Amino acid sequence: MKPVEIAPDIYWVGAVDWNIRDFHGYLTKEGTTYNAFLVMDDKITLVDTVKREFVGDLIAKISHIVDPKRIDYVISNHTEMDHSGGLPDVMKKIGEDKPIYCSKKGFENLSHHFYHNRFNYQAVDDGGELSIGKRTLTFLETRMLHWPDSMFTYDRNDKILFCSDAFGQHYASLERFDDEIEEDIMPHAKKYFANILLVYAPLILKLLEKVQKLGLEFNIICPDHGIMWRRDINEIIEAYVEWSEQKPKKKALVIYDTMWHSTEMMAEAIIAGISEQGVAAKPINIRKSHRSDIMTELMDAGAVIVGSPTLNNGLFPTVIDVLTYIKGLKPKNKICAAFGSYGWSGEAVKLINREFEEMKLDIIDPGINIQFVPDEGGLEACRVLGRKIGEALSNRSK
Repeated sequence: MKPVEIAPDIYWVGAVDWNIRDFHGYLTKEGTTYNAFLVMDDKITLVDTVKREFVGDLIAKISHIVDPKRIDYVISNHTEMDHSGGLPDVMKKIGEDKPIYCSKKGFENLSHHFYHNRFNYQAVDDGGELSIGKRTLTFLETRMLHWPDSMFTYDRNDKILFCSDAFGQHYASLERFDDEIEEDIMPHAKKYFANILLVYAPLILKLLEKVQKLGLEFNIICPDHGIMWRRDINEIIEAYVEWSEQKPKKKALVIYDTMWHSTEMMAEAIIAGISEQGVAAKPINIRKSHRSDIMTELMDAGAVIVGSPTLNNGLFPTVIDVLTYIKGLKPKNKICAAFGSYGWSGEAVKLINREFEEMKLDIIDPGINIQFVPDEGGLEACRVLGRKIGEALSNRSK
């Protein structure tokens, strides 16, 4: 691929990773991109680099525009290796004495932990500015969005926000902008938020308030992954507000795994009870769904019901995997309940409830534990639990 001019004298020079399918436990079935940007001005400036395996693509695109040795400045908005992995090779190509501008936390990462003191790192202040000619770039510190070093770079002249890992998607395509693709990109943005940024939702709300107070205007929002936004800018910002507020919908998820279908029978009965209350309910068999897709569904659900067989006095392995993953992302504002089947010990329900307690979710029922195969009485108890959950969720939605 050739570089893409996204505004006069500003180019996308990143790389498309068509084949990646796992990103830290996140299913990336559509691949991803590593976006980097070249700003041609009196001081030629490269904003971010790429994963090391793709640095050849980056250099080739830059070379279509200018001799890489003419680059004056490099900006590192985020030091995670998918954005800074190519930095040593880039600096070797353009000159290791050229300044690299980064946040103060970015300076710590780059100089002490990643590439040590071999380069000319320049730590910038929140609100600091860098003149590169007709453009002045402003740096906005965005700690924990989603690393301590994260920052945005804003080009006031062109009203372009280079926003690191915010507003991104793991999505590979030949198109670069939201108005060029036929597929709805918002589900990909939602999945990205649910699996990477949800844990930082309170900080995101504060950041968006800060940006609003600064009165920044955007013609283009340029994340480090996926497509760029120029048509649906307001839509993606409003979505980030909504997702960060974690206002639950009238929607219940019944997440489970099963050994000999007993837990599955219970899940189906709970679903039936929830549906009787006019609440949308969705069963999710863990072994047929990826944890990152489950998390995306869970983000705006108002109720989460988890079921597991007891295996060796503990939870079924797939269930504890999903619960551990969910717990790390700290979802809020959900009611929950547990259910399970067992042969002779029956610890699963107690262990699920323990996980719910650690997540600080609202357990509305102690749960149901059934030995071996549920009879009609057991299934009716599951339907009753479902009705209780549906009623509670309906009342919360009023």
